[in-house]
Amino acid sequence: MNLQTNIPLKRTKNPINYDSQILLLGSCFASNIGKKLAYFQFRNLQNPFGILFHPKAIATFLWRVASQERYVAEDLFFHNEQWHCFDAHSALSDADPQVVLDRLNRALMQTLSQIRNATHVVLTLGTAWGYRLKALDEIVANCHKIPQTEFDKVLLTVAEVETYLKEIRNYIKAINPTIQLIVTVSPVRHLKDGFVANTRSKAHLIAGVHQFIDQTANAQYFPAYELQIDELRDYRFYDQDMLHPSALAVDYIWERFCEVYMTTEAKEVMEQVVIVQKGLAHRPFNPQSVQHQKFVQTLEMRKRALLSSYAFMEF
Repeated sequence: MNLQTNIPLKRTKNPINYDSQILLLGSCFASNIGKKLAYFQFRNLQNPFGILFHPKAIATFLWRVASQERYVAEDLFFHNEQWHCFDAHSALSDADPQVVLDRLNRALMQTLSQIRNATHVVLTLGTAWGYRLKALDEIVANCHKIPQTEFDKVLLTVAEVETYLKEIRNYIKAINPTIQLIVTVSPVRHLKDGFVANTRSKAHLIAGVHQFIDQTANAQYFPAYELQIDELRDYRFYDQDMLHPSALAVDYIWERFCEVYMTTEAKEVMEQVVIVQKGLAHRPFNPQSVQHQKFVQTLEMRKRALLSSYAFMEF
């Protein structure tokens, strides 16, 4: 994509290749980059508890993972004919409480295994605004449409953002001390908070992240927020809601991410993966034609060549 770039990016000392394993936690950027990593057949795990916007929510999740503290029935509540957990997204909710517990605990174990083997963790913070449940005096990950009168809306200070990031780092490092942390701030504006409140939130996140990065080895900031807000200012880089990045914007930020983190060898393999993925998506006019049969044979050879080196790939 030919754009004049204004934000200089420095290549990491800990690049990603096809031996890497990546855990992605947080909001927009984590999800978008996770989809790209999955498409290119990198080993990755994305948001086992669903999208988590708040630093405290990510810290609580990783505390559970590191301590191997399993969820029990008392950790759930019933609302709108479903069982929920305040620590997780509604994607894990269900009418059967045992299903919810199984999903939660399976996600904890899956994440523990991923961190033990991971080379990189991508953390994306979405907002510094949180909702403190009055009954528990705790900031929750998701309100699950409980009336807002049950919560106090609170804004994390810069120091609190930094503190939660340190907790996140400590929980991860307790499991795997060699992991590279990549921290980003989501460019998606939370306009339900209002323009001014959203800007305050992002400012607190960015300041807290940089204070954390400045004191932390094996941690790096990737400027997804700045790339979207400062380089991709045209309407075509936003989705129909004018808040989320468009597919074009995601592609551009992914390209810049690859500049920083992908090895030359990884990029070469990615080119071969793209050929196979596009071939698999191809819909022929005449599946029985000789030309298409040759195409299928060539595609199968390419796929086998990749699988012979990277058996974990799944086409």
